[in-house]
Amino acid sequence: MRLDKYLKVSRLIKRRTVANEACDAGRVLVNGRAARASYDVKSGDELELQFGQRTVKVRVLTVADNVGKADASALYEEI
Repeated sequence: MRLDKYLKVSRLIKRRTVANEACDAGRVLVNGRAARASYDVKSGDELELQFGQRTVKVRVLTVADNVGKADASALYEEI
């Protein structure tokens, strides 16, 4: 699954276009490297999102196309 779509499905970022812009700006790191929106997310990847002063680090547990709001947090674990 594409990185921008994963960020939207997992509800880490609210909209896919915002996720795409964050990737283009270099505010999303995958395994310590800046990643493009087209990066293919796999289980075990570590994502680091920078929101202004705040940084969120998560590890991808599963990748799923459609997930309910209540189950979205089961796709990743915070580090």
